Amino acid sequence: MGERMEFVLGTAAFAAFFAYDIDSVRPVRPWFHRLFAAGCALLAAATVWLGWSHRALMTLNAASLLLAGGALAFAALMVYTLFFALPFSATYLEENAPRMAYTGGMYALCRHPGVLWFAGAYLCLGILLGTHRAVAFCLLVIGLNIAYILFQDAWTFPKTFVNYEEYRRTTPFLLPTPGSAARCVHTWKGGEG
Repeated sequence: MGERMEFVLGTAAFAAFFAYDIDSVRPVRPWFHRLFAAGCALLAAATVWLGWSHRALMTLNAASLLLAGGALAFAALMVYTLFFALPFSATYLEENAPRMAYTGGMYALCRHPGVLWFAGAYLCLGILLGTHRAVAFCLLVIGLNIAYILFQDAWTFPKTFVNYEEYRRTTPFLLPTPGSAARCVHTWKGGEG
């Protein structure tokens, strides 16, 4: 079991994320609101477990340093996007109605920019670790993350944010366009967003 613990922890993380989203639309239990934080902790534990179990395979060379730097840069972008580019309290802690989707800055680039950075971080990590197990884990969590945002885009967010349909019409789902990149830069510099 220990040899595949990252798969168990990673899958449990996304189960917690899905349950958190369901609870945010149709409350189940008050403590379900803590499942987002629990999912983040489980995913972090899965990633640390994977890295720890592969520590003997890691070598210090230019390619590994570049991949590690890429993974860290993408992870930093993801953390910024999810926790600092949004009003944190209103997004993750408060249940205020009506809620508005944030459409400026990073969220003018595409509706789910964190997924881009998440995929970049885990692709770099999978290549860095270089085993079938590491690559399989990284592809699994990237796939689960894409399933999660598909669920959010189709069910959670339209029921959560009063302006989500307008946001869908003006902002690409996942892959930025030249226009969305320009809006991202404009709103990041303090324009309307």
